[in-house]
Amino acid sequence: MLKTLILGLGNPYLCDDSAGLKVVKQLEKRLSNPDVSLNETSLAGINLLDYLVGYDKAIIIDAITSPNGKPGSIYRLTPEEFDTTCHTTSSHDIGVIAAIELGRRLELSMPKTIEIIGIEALDVSTLTEECSPEVEAAIPMAADMIVEEVNVTP
Repeated sequence: MLKTLILGLGNPYLCDDSAGLKVVKQLEKRLSNPDVSLNETSLAGINLLDYLVGYDKAIIIDAITSPNGKPGSIYRLTPEEFDTTCHTTSSHDIGVIAAIELGRRLELSMPKTIEIIGIEALDVSTLTEECSPEVEAAIPMAADMIVEEVNVTP
């Protein structure tokens, strides 16, 4: 099996921005495949390279906003699709997509396959550790998608 990284991004204190982190927390209870690494971070931008280098595949989970998006919707995107349709909700320095492109241009050992699981956010500015009900309901569904993808029985 490919060496896979599942990376949750977000701020645990800004409502729906914590969605990626919460998906990874659920996956920690459900995945035991030695070829799959789970990680979470509030860091982003160029710091993402430290997480991504050395994996064959990466699945990045983050809260996103998109034009006319419905809170709680789950999107499965390539970096290219993500770059043209959505943006992450946080104020990361160079952004997820720019970090991926930088790693490739520097010829680092970047994952050949990178997938982004975006959860449409409703609120990323309220200081709380709780997600909105719409996003909270989407978290286990996003975890189910990932479990199915890495071929591990839930």
